[in-house]
Amino acid sequence: MDMRRLYCTVALLAFALLAGPGRAQTAPGDQPAGFTVFLQGVAVGAEQVTVVRTPQGITISGSERIGPPIRLMANRAEIRYTADWRPLECLVEGSARDEVVAVHARVTGTTVTTDYLQGTTPGHKTDQIAADALLLPDIFFGAYAALAGRLAGAKVGDRVNLYIPPSASTTVTVASVSDDRVRTDAALVEVRRYTLEFSGAGGPAGLELWTDSGGRLLRFSVPARGFDIIRTDIAAVNSRREPVARPNDERVSIPANGFSLTGTLSKPAAGPAPGARLPAVVLVSGSAPTDREEMMAGIPIFGQLASSLSDAGFLVLRYDKRGVGQSGGRIENTTLGDYADDAIAAVKLLERRPDVDRRRIAMLGYGEGGAVASVAASRGGAIAALVLVAAPGAAGDAYMLERQEHLLGLMNIPEADRRAKIELQKRLLQAVLTGRDLDTLPADLRRQADTPWFRSFLGFDPAKTLRKCDQPILIVQGGKDREVAPSNADRLDAIARARKGRAGIAVKVVQLPALNHLLVPAPTGEMDEYDHLTSRTIAPEVAATIEAWLKDTMGAR
Repeated sequence: MDMRRLYCTVALLAFALLAGPGRAQTAPGDQPAGFTVFLQGVAVGAEQVTVVRTPQGITISGSERIGPPIRLMANRAEIRYTADWRPLECLVEGSARDEVVAVHARVTGTTVTTDYLQGTTPGHKTDQIAADALLLPDIFFGAYAALAGRLAGAKVGDRVNLYIPPSASTTVTVASVSDDRVRTDAALVEVRRYTLEFSGAGGPAGLELWTDSGGRLLRFSVPARGFDIIRTDIAAVNSRREPVARPNDERVSIPANGFSLTGTLSKPAAGPAPGARLPAVVLVSGSAPTDREEMMAGIPIFGQLASSLSDAGFLVLRYDKRGVGQSGGRIENTTLGDYADDAIAAVKLLERRPDVDRRRIAMLGYGEGGAVASVAASRGGAIAALVLVAAPGAAGDAYMLERQEHLLGLMNIPEADRRAKIELQKRLLQAVLTGRDLDTLPADLRRQADTPWFRSFLGFDPAKTLRKCDQPILIVQGGKDREVAPSNADRLDAIARARKGRAGIAVKVVQLPALNHLLVPAPTGEMDEYDHLTSRTIAPEVAATIEAWLKDTMGAR
């Protein structure tokens, strides 16, 4: 054994002796919880965490193994508090980037004395801390179970004192509190989500922490770094967030082209009378790889819309897009037409159900999902009515250029730079559409834009597609939508009314002046205010408008 290894071994033994006697024993009900550590969505490690509560105090203990590129290991971790979360002691032994690390902090009142080891260099430090500071050593993330416990009952604006031994004191402030649900194989877990602002040496950083109804840690995230620690049952592939859940929701599997899509069928609480068949609606989401909830800025748009329409007497089907969530398939080579095939597969599933009136199946497309729904409706079949919500009304290339010009108009840049960026965008769109001159564009832009989905969307023209649709069409538009400008609704209206025969007459446009793209009231509608909106519920007039029109259009049987 070389001298360095001998020194480290002796030092670790010394830390273990310093920890002293009197460790809490694990009670039968205090079973370890397993956590999976993710970096940029890739599993890189695991943790075991046990929280033991007794009348005498609270002990958090566990171990940790995190691989490259982080390379952290906690062979032993133990943090003790009084029963009301006053800090007593913290001991962690392990390694960071293959270098031995050990920390032993002991608290008396507001004084913390820390002995630590970094490689072969020992140290000793004394600090003054808040009497209620939580001890969060930065080599054992299971310590955040204490923050989960302390946040129980916390409100926006509340602060929690922290100490990161042997570094420094800091605080986290509660920025938002919201409720959520996660469906696992075993249960529906009620989730309390806290968004936190952490003030550290490097400046404020946003954190997110989830707890269950008992204040136990479910998830700790640093979104800006793509870092997540998630309890293993919550992280499982067959678990999913269920922010809106109805007691009689049904999980359904939709046979698609060589794979299956997974979705949720929401039903009216009372259910149909014996032998009765109900009208149905298929919800089609936009271009991003979203799951069935169409979650945007913390708002489960489709979950809320499905619940409202179900209360109005409709069966409502929403599904994870192919390659997303619990759905099979891959997204690398998927085109707009492929997504339309998936939407038609959802309609066919409804046609086969005995509780669905196959003559009254509507399709609703939101955002760029309006293009998908339009293509699906143009192929005929059992789609009786088409609803386009915040949907593009121009050809794909013109629509994308319009969005780019709007975003550039918000930036404080010289006019010459703005024009240069617009010209580059025009070149990019033309190159992707034609397949020519792509090699003259910056490589990063080329990689992002030259995809089957983007090519197919740029080539989409609602004027050509809607001409083939003979369904009645409802167009719903927020007056403060800055992602899909209100002028798009006017274009869709003109296109739909130009159709021949009865189809050209069966068109209705509803403008909702106060709503943004997320279908909630907003001051300006710009994307930079999404995180600060006062409402996280889509406006009731959205569902009410759709419900009334569908009942009038498809009739009540």
